[in-house]
Amino acid sequence: MLQQLDLLHGQRSLALDSYRPPARFLARVELNFEVESHQALLFPLRRLTADLAAWLASRDRGVQRFLLWLEHRQGPATALTVGLLAPEREAALLFEFARGRLEQLQVVAPVLALRLESEELPVFVPERHGLFDERPAQAVGWEVLRERLRARLGEEAVLGLGIQADHRPERALVWRPERPPEGALPGPRPGWLLHEPRALDGQPRRILSGPERIESGWWDGGDQRRDYYRIEVTDGRQAWAFRHYGEETPWWIQGWFA
Repeated sequence: MLQQLDLLHGQRSLALDSYRPPARFLARVELNFEVESHQALLFPLRRLTADLAAWLASRDRGVQRFLLWLEHRQGPATALTVGLLAPEREAALLFEFARGRLEQLQVVAPVLALRLESEELPVFVPERHGLFDERPAQAVGWEVLRERLRARLGEEAVLGLGIQADHRPERALVWRPERPPEGALPGPRPGWLLHEPRALDGQPRRILSGPERIESGWWDGGDQRRDYYRIEVTDGRQAWAFRHYGEETPWWIQGWFA
């Protein structure tokens, strides 16, 4: 009774718990008939991605991975994973990425419903542009172009050049599907590295820089002892070449400078 009287007189605050939206997005669209073609699934897919984009904007979040489930009358639902390398929340981009992966999927049975869900909701940081930055109407950033290529061509079609802890050139650079880590090579390197070193026919016209000695790999059976130089060949091109330690000839070309 005393608490009720205090509330009526305003001596105690009547605080209400604020609404907290769920940390997981889940939406489902049930179709009126069985669908067997990809084109007929695009309209409900556009609706689901639009709902996801509006929900992300209300929470000031982005999405980096979401699941699209295709429900059938019999058997388990078909799962389609849409993964992005950077958080996004624009409805048109989410629909385009999901459509690219859906068109590559082989539908095993007629679809009765679509379900979209996501639990990975990182903080969304919009791309920075200058106030007077002029960009053509059809121009797109590298992030968007990369995701379009991955959606159209597959996860392994677009790779980044990464650096791993190995001084041997043929093992220092690796192709990775994810974003490559920040790092720097120990010295000047050519933009074009050959898959395998190629013997130089004759002698270089002149030596521009070097040597840079690389001695590594004794622990894994691939011991290399090389002296690298930047050379100019007879036709004027600049190459990254080496000679084995203690040998005068021959020269081996590892790559070419632009």
